[in-house]
Amino acid sequence: MIISKQLKAAAAASVLAMGGLALATGAPALAHNHKEKPAKTQANIVQTAIGTGVHETLVAVVQAADLADTLSSPGPFTVFAPTDDAFAALPAGTVDSLLLPENKHQLQDILKYHVVAGRVPAAALSAAITRSGGSYSFETVAGETLTASFSGDNNIVITDGANRTSTVTMADVKTTNGVIHVTNGVFLPG
Repeated sequence: MIISKQLKAAAAASVLAMGGLALATGAPALAHNHKEKPAKTQANIVQTAIGTGVHETLVAVVQAADLADTLSSPGPFTVFAPTDDAFAALPAGTVDSLLLPENKHQLQDILKYHVVAGRVPAAALSAAITRSGGSYSFETVAGETLTASFSGDNNIVITDGANRTSTVTMADVKTTNGVIHVTNGVFLPG
């Protein structure tokens, strides 16, 4: 799926609206290896996502859903942040459909399904998986459940309500109001 001009324009507008803060604060450019440690940042979740270069779609849909202020607030929050490639892997037209004004509530629900109240670093999530015998279920701010487990190489894998799995490709991107775990998939409720 190719990101529409409207979506790219919204992402660009959000960068301008933030006054370029993500660049000024040195937000990390994210690699797809969760074992690499990102540089420290003084940016919030939204500013950090703007600065990554791989979250243009996420930033645009967060803006369209009117959730940017919430994710810029003190929190703390843990956000499982799908990359542009993750959104592109959705069926053709999915993102464009969710951007329609009449689907705003559904878009908000999907985005809230990627957010957990509080700061949950990968070490805490890994410990919970181990304590729970290899699978740990937790609630998102949408009131829905996600399940974390390990893949064969100890990467954290998240299973959503539609029984789709996504891998955390980079963990523990620190922000002033929480933590971001980059994922290679978009979570969908069942």
